[in-house]
Amino acid sequence: MKILVCISHVPDTTSKISFTDNNTKLNTTGVQFIIGPYDEYALARAVEIKESVGAEITVINVGEIDTEPTIRKALAIGADNAVRVNAFPKDAFFVASQIASYAKSTTFDLILMGRESIDFNSGVVHSLVGEMLNIPSVSPVMKLDLNGTKAVVYREIEGGKEVLELSLPFVAGCQEPIAEWKIPNMKGIMSARTKPLVVVEPVAVEEESIYLSFELPTAKSGCKMVDASTPEKLVELLKNEAKVI
Repeated sequence: MKILVCISHVPDTTSKISFTDNNTKLNTTGVQFIIGPYDEYALARAVEIKESVGAEITVINVGEIDTEPTIRKALAIGADNAVRVNAFPKDAFFVASQIASYAKSTTFDLILMGRESIDFNSGVVHSLVGEMLNIPSVSPVMKLDLNGTKAVVYREIEGGKEVLELSLPFVAGCQEPIAEWKIPNMKGIMSARTKPLVVVEPVAVEEESIYLSFELPTAKSGCKMVDASTPEKLVELLKNEAKVI
């Protein structure tokens, strides 16, 4: 079995975000980057499949050279080889086009990725890749069981859960609790240094969108404390300042 796991290179959730170039670009100075958390669940499930039934795992990232430490971490977790598409990930359509182009050049039984990245949270790359490859896509997948060339997936829907049976290949956008996160051990870290990381040039894609500017959310105001002995003061604040009653 051959599994393709798509990983994003995103700021750690504890990073303080700011912008440069007249608020048109992320200021990466001092920002710690990680594998997208949902992508890490996808990778962990791929490693579990590899350990149980055997598989070759390839990770792919659309990014410039600064993403390679993140890719090496994926190799340390358990991926066998990696591909970096040498381009800045402009938008979801561009990223999906690069993933689909590579997937067309190599046969994969399963394509896994996170349900969304945590930087733009668009949550559409999996469906775009599925459409471009003319195979099913399912998201968000909370559980994935394989039985030969068939798979049973469990996903969240509005007001409940849904169970689907699919034939391989397909694309799955993963989320917890599909697998337990894997922490690289020393053996994995050392072996990741020699595992193949292939750099490929991007395919031409018509520009579909341009980011004009970014802005930070409004800073939270301070809290007002109301003594428990004066509930009428709380009611007054909720009515006149918060305007919720």
